[in-house]
Amino acid sequence: MSLILSLALASIPALPEPVANNAVAKVSIQNQTYFLSFMGLSHDKKHSSVHNKVWALKLGYSQWQAKTGVPSSLSIKGRLASTAVGLGEYAYVFGGYTVASDHTETSSPDVYKYDVINDTYSQLANMPVPVDDSVALSYKQRYIYLISGWHNDGNVNLVQVYDTQNNTWQQASPFLGQPVFGQAAAINGNTIVICDGVKTQANPDSRRSFAGVAQCLKGTIDETNPLKIDWRTLPHPTGTAHYRMAATSYNGNIYMLAGSNNPYNYSGIGYDGKPAPASNHVWRFNVEKNKWQVLSALKVASMDHRGLLEHQGVLYRIGGMNNTQQVSADVLGYQVEK
Repeated sequence: MSLILSLALASIPALPEPVANNAVAKVSIQNQTYFLSFMGLSHDKKHSSVHNKVWALKLGYSQWQAKTGVPSSLSIKGRLASTAVGLGEYAYVFGGYTVASDHTETSSPDVYKYDVINDTYSQLANMPVPVDDSVALSYKQRYIYLISGWHNDGNVNLVQVYDTQNNTWQQASPFLGQPVFGQAAAINGNTIVICDGVKTQANPDSRRSFAGVAQCLKGTIDETNPLKIDWRTLPHPTGTAHYRMAATSYNGNIYMLAGSNNPYNYSGIGYDGKPAPASNHVWRFNVEKNKWQVLSALKVASMDHRGLLEHQGVLYRIGGMNNTQQVSADVLGYQVEK
C-alpha cells in the first residue's frame, strides 16, 4: 500500500460510538466535504437502542461532531432502516421505522432536509407511501428515487420520486423485480442498478416468512421523462443473495460490497434463528460494458449498511456490524481497483 493511500485511509476517524443500520450521506459546501451519519442502532441492539443521533465529520478533521438529532412526526424518535442522500450542500433523510417496547414496527412517512452548517432541519412533503429499508438515488441534481422497500406489513413495488425543486412526489414506472427490503442500489448517469434484498412469502400453515432474493435489475431513466424507467433483468454476479450491502457509483462503475447472505432482524440473528455472517465480497458493474466483475475480497467483512460513501477513489463503510454481529464504530475504506 502506498504512503498516499495509507494517509487517505487513515484520514477518516472512527465514529464516536458504535452504530449500525445508520443512514449515511456525503455533502459538499464551499469546497469542503462532510460525511454524515443519521440515526441507527447502538451496541446493545435492544428496541431501546434505536436512536436518532447524528454525527458529522468535516473531512480532514480528526473527529466527528455530534449534531442535532433527526426530528420525527411519530411519538418514538429513533428509527432504523432510514435512507439518506447528499445532494449538493444538503442531505435528504427518508423514512425508517420505529420499534416499540412490544416490538411493533411502524414505517415513518417523514422526509427532512438537513443543513450541516447551520445544524437545522426542514420538514418536507411526506412520502405518499412510507417506506423503510428502501434505497434513495439522486438524478440530475434534482430528483430522488425511492425504489421498493418495506411498508408496515409488506414490501411494495413502488418507485416514488421526490422533486427537490418543487417539494412534490410522483410515481415512476413500478419496480419490475420481486418487491424487496434491504436491497442495494446505485445510479450512474441515467442507469440504475439494484440487486438482492429480502422477499416476504406466505405459507400454508404458519405466519409469513422472509427469504433472500438473488436478483439484479437495470433501470434506464428516459432522458425526456424522469418518471419513465425501462426495467430489464441483469445476470447476478454470483447467484447468492445478500442483505443490506453497501453500494455506490464511482467513475462509470457501480460497486456493491459487504452485507450478509442470511437475512436477519436488527439483532443480527437471522430469521432462521442462526447468527448472520458478514460478507467480504466486492462486486463491480461496468455500465458501459453492461458487465459484472467480482473483485478482490475486503480485508474486513461487515454488514448492516445503509450506504457507501466515496472520497478520492476510496469507498467508505461507516459503522455497521462485524462478523460476530457486534455493532461497530469503524470506518472501513476500500481502495477502488483499476
